[in-house]
Amino acid sequence: MSEETDFLYLGEPEVIEAGVGDMPRCIDTMVDVIKLINAGDYMMSGKNHNSHGAMVSFPDDPPFPNMPKNGPDRRFMAMPAYLGGRYNIAGVKWYGSNTDNKRKGIPRSVLMLTLSDADTGIPKAFMSANLISSYRTGAMSGAGVRYLKPKTARVVGLVGPGVMGRTTLRAICSECPDVSVVKVKGRGQQSFEDFVDYVHKEIPQIKDIRKVDTLKEVVTDSDIVTLCTSSAVDIKDWPFIEESWIKKGALFCLPATCNFDDDFLAKRARKVVDNMKLYDAWAAEYPYPTFGDITILGSKFTDMVHEGKISRDDIDDLGDIILGKKPGRKSDDEIILYSVGGMPIEDVAWGKDLYEYAKDHGIGTQLRLWDKPAMM
Repeated sequence: MSEETDFLYLGEPEVIEAGVGDMPRCIDTMVDVIKLINAGDYMMSGKNHNSHGAMVSFPDDPPFPNMPKNGPDRRFMAMPAYLGGRYNIAGVKWYGSNTDNKRKGIPRSVLMLTLSDADTGIPKAFMSANLISSYRTGAMSGAGVRYLKPKTARVVGLVGPGVMGRTTLRAICSECPDVSVVKVKGRGQQSFEDFVDYVHKEIPQIKDIRKVDTLKEVVTDSDIVTLCTSSAVDIKDWPFIEESWIKKGALFCLPATCNFDDDFLAKRARKVVDNMKLYDAWAAEYPYPTFGDITILGSKFTDMVHEGKISRDDIDDLGDIILGKKPGRKSDDEIILYSVGGMPIEDVAWGKDLYEYAKDHGIGTQLRLWDKPAMM
C-alpha cells in the first residue's frame, strides 16, 4: 500500500485533540493567511479566483415533494480553495445548513473539510469542520483586533451568544487581556445561560457578564463591539447601529449582519475589510445593490463606491495594515468598522495545521483510497 494513497480521517473528537481550540495559534494562522492573500499566493473559485463558493439554495414553493423548502440559512455550499506559502494545499469545505436543525439537537450547519495534495489531487485528510470553521471565524476577528484595537479595551458588547459569538469573544480576549466585562444580547434565557457557562470555563478573565435587552445597550460605552447573529430576510430588519451610541475609539468586528447610516460610514468611520477582492467578487456576482443579497457590511462599502459616496481608496485592506503598507489605528478616537467576510482559505489553513499536528502525534484514523487504481 503506497503511502500516497492513504488519507487521514479526523472526527470532531480528534480535531479537538489536535488543538482546534488553541485560539492564539489560530489567530497567528489567520494573520499568515492575510499575508498570503496580500501577496496573491492563493486561489478560490470562480474566474476571479475570489468567489466565496458555490451555493445550492431552494425555492419557496418546491415543485417536488422531497425537495427542501427555502428557509433561514437553508442551503448547501461548496467552498474550494488553494493556499500557498507553508501550507501548499488545496481543499474544500462542504456543508448543509438549516436553522430547523436546532430542533433536532444538531448544529444549524454540518461541515466537512477535505484537504488534497496540491500537485496530484490525492486526498490528504477528511475532517469534521464545524469547530474548524467556528474557531477560524473568531480568529479572523482576532487578527483584526491585534492591529486595530483601542489602546485600552475593557468592555465588549456582543450580539448573539451562540457559537460564533463565543469564539469571537475568545479571540478578542486573547488579544486584549484587560477585557473583563461583556454585555450580551441574545434571543433567549437558555442561550444566555449556555454562554455564561462557556465564558466561565474558557474565558476566565471575564469577571462581569451582563445580559442586556437592546442593541443600544450593547453598543453604548463598549470598547469593542461584535455582532454574530443570523440575518433576517429583509434588510430593513437588520440590526441598525446609531452613531450617537458609539464610544469614541470603538472597534467593531463584524462577521455578521448590521447596518449604519451612510453619512457616518462615508465621513466619520474608518472602513477595513479582510480581503477587498472578496467583496469585489461578490459585487460582480450579485450586481448592485449587493448589500442585501450579501449580508456582510463590506458589501455596503462597495455599494457606496458604486454610488459615488466614497472612493475605493477609502476602504482599507487588513493585509496592507499588517504588512505596514497602511497605518493601523490612527488615533485614540478613531472608530473602526472591520468587515469579516469569511473565506475557505481560512478553513484550509487551520485544517492543514491541525492535520499536520494530528499526523505527527498519531491522532486520527488512516483510511485507504486504493492499493492500485482500478482504472487508469
